[in-house]
Amino acid sequence: MTAVNPAANAAESVNADDAAAPVNGPTPVTNATQLQKPSGMPVHKYRGYEAVDISDRTWPDNRITRAPRWLSTDLRDGNQALIDPMSPARKREMFDLLVRMGYKEIEVGFPSSGETDFAFVRSIIEEGAIPEDVTISVLTQAREELIERTVESLVGARRATVHLYNATAPTFRRVVFRGSKEQVKQIAVDGTRLVMEYADKILGDETIFGYQYSPEIFTDTELDFALEVCEAVCDVWQPEEGREIILNLPATVERSTPSTHADRFEWMSRNLSRREHVCLSVHPHNDRGTAVAAAELAIMAGADRIEGCLFGQGERTGNVDLVTLGMNLFSQGVDPQIDFSQIDEIRRTSEYCNQMEVHPRHPYAGDLVYTAFSGSHQDAIKKGFDAMEADAASQGKTVDDIEWAVPYLPIDPKDVGRSYEAVIRVNSQSGKGGIAYVLKNDHKLDLPRRMQIEFSRIIQAKTDAEGGEVTPNQIWSTFQDEYLPNPDNAASRWGRVQIRSGQTTTDTDGKDTLTVQATVDGSDTVLTGTGNGPISAFFEALQAIGIDARLLDYTEHTMSEGASAQAASYIECAIDGKVMWGIGIDANTTRASLKAVVSAVNRATR
Repeated sequence: MTAVNPAANAAESVNADDAAAPVNGPTPVTNATQLQKPSGMPVHKYRGYEAVDISDRTWPDNRITRAPRWLSTDLRDGNQALIDPMSPARKREMFDLLVRMGYKEIEVGFPSSGETDFAFVRSIIEEGAIPEDVTISVLTQAREELIERTVESLVGARRATVHLYNATAPTFRRVVFRGSKEQVKQIAVDGTRLVMEYADKILGDETIFGYQYSPEIFTDTELDFALEVCEAVCDVWQPEEGREIILNLPATVERSTPSTHADRFEWMSRNLSRREHVCLSVHPHNDRGTAVAAAELAIMAGADRIEGCLFGQGERTGNVDLVTLGMNLFSQGVDPQIDFSQIDEIRRTSEYCNQMEVHPRHPYAGDLVYTAFSGSHQDAIKKGFDAMEADAASQGKTVDDIEWAVPYLPIDPKDVGRSYEAVIRVNSQSGKGGIAYVLKNDHKLDLPRRMQIEFSRIIQAKTDAEGGEVTPNQIWSTFQDEYLPNPDNAASRWGRVQIRSGQTTTDTDGKDTLTVQATVDGSDTVLTGTGNGPISAFFEALQAIGIDARLLDYTEHTMSEGASAQAASYIECAIDGKVMWGIGIDANTTRASLKAVVSAVNRATR
C-alpha cells in the first residue's frame, strides 16, 4: 500500500521562482519519511491484499448498537492450539465458565479427531450439563466417516449444530487438494448432503439440529468463488423461515486491513441470494494484530455473529478476543449480553484451563490495566474520582447512577470486580496524584495540594534510593513515620514535643487562653499561650520554649460520618525559617489542630 505524502505533494507544486527565492530563518527539518532507509528485508516474496470493488460501501457510517450473536470456540479452536491440550476436567471447567458467562453458542470440540473430544461431547450431553437454551456445535471435515462419527456424538443433545468446512483458497486448491474450483465446490456440496443424511438417520426428534458451513481461508478466496460455493451449499440445505444456515467466513489467516475485511463482508452480505435466512458469521484470527477491529468492522458491514476465544486463545497469534470485544461494547453503553462482572475469576479459570497466562497488559483483564504509574495520569485519575463524587452529590445520586467520566479509565474497575486499590500504584515515575489517591482511598486523608507535593518528594526519594514499586502499605507506613509519631509508643515516638491534654478558655474580649500539658525534650511541662483562637494561642505558647512558628495555611475535614467520626487537620507552618506541613487526627477538631502543629514542629526539628 502506497501512502500519500502531503509534504511531498506540496513540494512538487512549488514553482521555479519560489524554489529560487532565498530562505530566511533556520534550515527546515527534513521530512521524517526521507530519513528512512530500505530495510534490506526480502519484501519481494510477499504480495499485497486485493481491494474490493465496492465504491458505495455503507459500513463506515454504521454503528454497533446491540450485541451480535457470540460463539465461543475455546473448547475447539482454542484447545487445539495448546501446548498441553485440556484434560476432561479442564474442558468441563471451561464449558461451565462459558455457560455461567452467558454464551448461548459454544463449539465444544472436534469429535471425529479422537476419543478425547468424542467422550467430552458425550459427557456433557449425558450428564445434563447443557442448559436448554445453549446450542453446542461440533466441527468436522467433509469426509463421510468423519461426518458420521461427528453426528453420533450429538445423540440426545437438545440443540446442536454440525460445522463443516473445506479450504477454498487458490493456494490450497493448487497445493493441498490439487483440484479445480468445481472439485473444491463439490466437496462442500457433498459434505453438506452427508451431514443432512446422517442427521436424519441418527438424531431423534428431541434434537433441534442446525448446520454451519465455512469456506476456509475465506480471506484468500476469490469473492465470486466464495459466493458460488456458499450458494451451492445453500441449494442443498435450502434455508427458509425457521431453517437457518450459518455461513462462517473465516479469516483463517488474517491477510488485510480491517477495512478490506469489512468490504468483503459487505460484498458477501449484499450478494447472498437468501440473506434473510443466513446467519453470517465472522471468525477472525490475529495474524496482523487487528482481529478485534476486523470483527467490529465486519459486524458494521453486515455480519450477525462473532466466533472467538476468551483472551484471544488460538492458533499462532490466536482467535479474536471475545473478552475485549464484549467489554468494548460495554464501555460504549451497549449490553454485551455476556457477564464480565468477575473478570479476575474469568481470567483465573481461563489460565487454569489453558495452562497459559493472560498478559498483565491485556485489555480490561490484565493485572496492570487499571493501574497508573505516571504521576500526571495519577493526578488526573484522582481528580476524576473527586469530580465524580462531587457531581453525584450535586445531583442527589450515587456515583454508580451518573455517567462515568474518569480520565485514563475507560470503565469503572468496580464494574468488572476490581477494587480501586490497584488503580494507582507508585514507583519512581509516579507523582503526587497517585500518592494522594492511595491516602484518600485507603485512609480517608484528603491532603492539600502543597502537602501532596511535599510528601511526594519524600516518596520519590524513597523510590530513587530503593528502586521498584512502593506498595500502599509502604506509603502509609512512610506517611505515619513522617507525620504521625505515636506518643504512646516509645518505638515510634520522635520530636521535641508531645502533648497529653489541653484546655482552652475564652475571655470577654474573645481572646483564647490555652493551657497544654506536654512533654518537651523529655521533660513534663505546662505550655500556656493566648491568641485569637487555639492555634494562635499554641504558637505563642511554643515561643516560651524557643520555637518560632507562624501559620501559613490550614484546612480540615471529617474522615467519616456519625458521632464517633474523626477529623483530620492539616497545617502549613513557617518554623524557624522552614516551611513544613503537619497533620493531626482526633475526634475533637481543636485537639486535631494542635496535633497538626506538633507534627509540623517536630518534623522541623527532627
